[in-house]
Amino acid sequence: MRQAHPELAPQPGLAKAEMESLQRRVAETAVFEDHLSFDPTTVSLADPETTTLTSDSDPPLVAGIDQSFLDDRAVSAVVVLRGGSVVERVHAVSELTLPYIPGLLSFREGGPILDALAKLDSDPDLLVFDGSGRIHFRQAGLATHIGVVCDVPSIGVAKSLLCGTPDEDVDGRPEGWRTPIRADDSVDAVGGHPATSDTVIGYAFQSRQYDSRPIVNPLYVSPGHRLSAETTVDLVSRLSGDYKLPEPTRLADAYADEAKAQYE
Repeated sequence: MRQAHPELAPQPGLAKAEMESLQRRVAETAVFEDHLSFDPTTVSLADPETTTLTSDSDPPLVAGIDQSFLDDRAVSAVVVLRGGSVVERVHAVSELTLPYIPGLLSFREGGPILDALAKLDSDPDLLVFDGSGRIHFRQAGLATHIGVVCDVPSIGVAKSLLCGTPDEDVDGRPEGWRTPIRADDSVDAVGGHPATSDTVIGYAFQSRQYDSRPIVNPLYVSPGHRLSAETTVDLVSRLSGDYKLPEPTRLADAYADEAKAQYE
């Protein structure tokens, strides 16, 4: 997979202020509206060979991306799906040069992810990340940063809320429930992207819930690039299977662990 904007790729050797400045450039380039090459209604986990399509388009290629860690190395895994079928899996092992710093995750993990994406033979139509997109202090989380570098529609799916404020309390909600996450004082306005209390930067989405305890917490879903917040949460709902995580990132998580075992 080629990089459309290599000049915006994360550079871990930068000083903190330089990294934050690069994130602002990424956010200025990001598009938080639907600019898609596919019909969102064709996204599903159904078998494309046995499903009657409602449009003339084949289901898009959706890549789930996740990582596991081995000492000072990242094992970055990409699993590409068309409907419910896996069409490609690749991984890369890369040295880590930064510790985890809240708000600067893409500078630790983004380079290793780009290493894995470079190994793909296919060209995914959609990237789904384990991490935030627009729900970020500078509206440039991991999914936004890599989505912009590759200029591919991208989604951030996080397990915890980095910033912003939900419209409603998120505890104990039923399966399928969602509520907007709006910008708060911790979110910077960048370029043409406002950060007022009216600005929806993502959604809390209850992908799964069970009668048994403990209660399953929601996911925090946000557009990375070339998607609106509303379409983003609809797509994550379409990509949700029997588990809390959407199927592309769940499979990438499992493959990252499988690949890691080769190096232990």
